[in-house]
Amino acid sequence: MALARRKSAWWFAMVTTVMSVLGGLFGYAIGAFAFDAVEPLLHQWGYWGQYEMARDWFARWGLWVVFIAGFSPIPYKIFTISAGVAAMPLLPFLLASALGRGARFFMVAGVMVLGGEKVEHILQKYIDRVGWLTVGLAVIVYLALSY
Repeated sequence: MALARRKSAWWFAMVTTVMSVLGGLFGYAIGAFAFDAVEPLLHQWGYWGQYEMARDWFARWGLWVVFIAGFSPIPYKIFTISAGVAAMPLLPFLLASALGRGARFFMVAGVMVLGGEKVEHILQKYIDRVGWLTVGLAVIVYLALSY
């Protein structure tokens, strides 16, 4: 959509960010209030290992996990449910979600506005790598600030 209507790309990024954060809030509510009902589905759909990893990461890094999951190719929905289960404070959850998801969607919009069709296929091919590179950089920054 951003490519087809470049003048609206920023609007599309905003709407996508808001709707994604609202979806994340729904995931948070599932984790907080209905996890017992969802747990069998996580097993059935093959997400249990990712859920356990997310739970462990919450214990270590807190809100940074939500930010990184929001930007990276890691399944964001697993982390939103985990945030609810872990009873992460809602305001930091919403801020980290908005920053992570917004960074991803606005980056895509910016690339579409600046590069157009020439970079569309490149973005589709490399967006996951960019996400993982960002995760790696965030870890390096975290470790550097920790020591």
